[in-house]
Amino acid sequence: MELTRIQMDALSEIINIGVGKGAAVLNKILNSHIQLRVPLVKILDSTELINELKEMGNDKLSSVNLGFKGTLYGTAQLIFSSENASELVATVTGEDIHNLSMDDISFMRSGTLSEIGNIVLNSVMGTFSNMLSLPLHFVVPGYIEDYASNLYFKMVEKNTAILLAKTQFSVEKLSIHGDIVLLFEVPSMDVLIHRIDQYFSQV
Repeated sequence: MELTRIQMDALSEIINIGVGKGAAVLNKILNSHIQLRVPLVKILDSTELINELKEMGNDKLSSVNLGFKGTLYGTAQLIFSSENASELVATVTGEDIHNLSMDDISFMRSGTLSEIGNIVLNSVMGTFSNMLSLPLHFVVPGYIEDYASNLYFKMVEKNTAILLAKTQFSVEKLSIHGDIVLLFEVPSMDVLIHRIDQYFSQV
């Protein structure tokens, strides 16, 4: 799917607004200065996405998944490398994870990242919904740890349009990177782009 420069800029702007709202909520809840920004947004197919995620390392990835339906159908995901996930959890909770058992680390990682992912993804998708007048319903977020190739083997169909937003998390002096991935069925992406064209033609 080919998008114009204006359409890509519009997607970037909407995601930036949503990510900014998520950062504001996290700052307030966690009482820790967290900045989120989206330096890169692009459309990919499933093979390109897997190659992008493999660049995050050979370890398992941590992914929070938020399904949505309504005018648009798809899944929003927030993905971290294993190392960044552990650093983020340690920073947010203040725990020294090196002194914890693997079960405790896994439990803490799942709970902490699910909460963070829920806030960020709801902020992003809520911004799409509010700005473009797209009624959406969300399901309870899920948490997955797996390798990049396995993570999308069953989830991404050949006709799925994938919107990748490479996001940088800045927690105090710690630089942590995560990827926001939005998976849309092709008809949903067509609807999204049409609404974007309508919205920005009126602004």
